[in-house]
Amino acid sequence: MDILHLIDRLEEMASEARRLPVGGGLVIPRQRLLDIIDRMRVAVPREVYDSRDMLERRDQVLQSAQQEAARLVEESKANVEKRLSDTEVVKAAEERARQVLAEAQTRAQDLLKSAEEQARGHLDDAQQSSRAQMREADVYALQTLKRLEQELDGFMATVRKGVNALEHRAAERPG
Repeated sequence: MDILHLIDRLEEMASEARRLPVGGGLVIPRQRLLDIIDRMRVAVPREVYDSRDMLERRDQVLQSAQQEAARLVEESKANVEKRLSDTEVVKAAEERARQVLAEAQTRAQDLLKSAEEQARGHLDDAQQSSRAQMREADVYALQTLKRLEQELDGFMATVRKGVNALEHRAAERPG
């Protein structure tokens, strides 16, 4: 039976119950009430019970995790204290790290200068190559334009001859 239906039945029972004259209490038949309660227990989904068990297990896991965390914190504190006692080793390592860093910076600056010089050389080469290609392109364009000019001069001469011939014919015809 559906638990919501059982809740509705409890509500009906409460609304139909007789009221006590003093205190606002109700008189409900005990056996009917216990019967509905038993049915409600049966109608409660298994997941509700499972979730209650899961919550209890979660609390146990949380407690265990807190204990483990406290243990790890204590171990970490002990490790930190031990490492702090090794300060001479730390100081030597820090000094060596500073030396390595200084050498790396010097090397990086040298590499940067070398790269800049190579880049300048490549840029100069590219500019010279570009200028040479531009000169070649200018020479080619000039030659092409001169050939075109010669062809156009030939066309103009032909056109002039044609115009002259037509003017001469027109002048000879009576009109």
